[in-house]
Amino acid sequence: MPLIVLCGYPCSGKTRRAEELKGYFEQNTDRKVHIVGDGALGVEKNSVYADSQKEKNTRAALKAEVERKVNKDDIVIFDSLNYIKGYRYELFCLIKHAQTPHCLVYCLTSDEVSSTWNTNRDAAEQYTQDILDALVLRFEAPDSRNRWDSPLFTILKDDTLPFEDISDALFKRKAPPPNQSTQSQPLSSTNFLYELDKITQDVLMAIFNAQKTSVPGDLISVPGATEKIELTRNINMAELRKLRRQFISYTKMHPTENIGQIANMFVQYLNKSLH
Repeated sequence: MPLIVLCGYPCSGKTRRAEELKGYFEQNTDRKVHIVGDGALGVEKNSVYADSQKEKNTRAALKAEVERKVNKDDIVIFDSLNYIKGYRYELFCLIKHAQTPHCLVYCLTSDEVSSTWNTNRDAAEQYTQDILDALVLRFEAPDSRNRWDSPLFTILKDDTLPFEDISDALFKRKAPPPNQSTQSQPLSSTNFLYELDKITQDVLMAIFNAQKTSVPGDLISVPGATEKIELTRNINMAELRKLRRQFISYTKMHPTENIGQIANMFVQYLNKSLH
């Protein structure tokens, strides 16, 4: 069911708002409410946000936990900074795939207020001032004109949450339509996989045979494709098979309704991967 994404500076009141939302929905609906956030993962904030790779891994772990929790019955509240526009877009893609509505609750504070609230925390819970300042500088504020930031509820520190409006946004609004690539394959699964296997194998053999008489710089025609392979170097069969396996794995997850496009898609994938 719906996903509520919280967003804001460090120490902007997100966790308090998450608990308020949890209490409201538990009292007014019969749905389970899950809060996913840094606290649940035991994130050591200063260590994570001082290291870009650790932060990237943490964001991936949080997103994976959200994805596990999103289902047809429960409400998921994502309590984290969510300060990167591209990351919020990834979450939007996730809910499109799950075909469930979402909304964004933006806890808007000044950096001075956040800094004061930070110093009022227990020492073990505080951000260092350098980390807090860096996160404030990197923060990408949500914009309701972006579909991944909409519907957007901007909440000031003394505001009461508009519970009914948030509830309406989640339960009285249709989920965003899924992308074609996220829809279930409408064709016979057996037929699709057979064609995928056969077409990609035919392309591989055409490349392998053409290389016997071609030189780098030649364009190679392959069966079923209007586009051509740009041969920049000699490619051995082991490398071609590896790329074929990767393409098949990707295409199983993102099937196309038009089997006639598989050869062109594979050619495009090879040209991109071999350069």
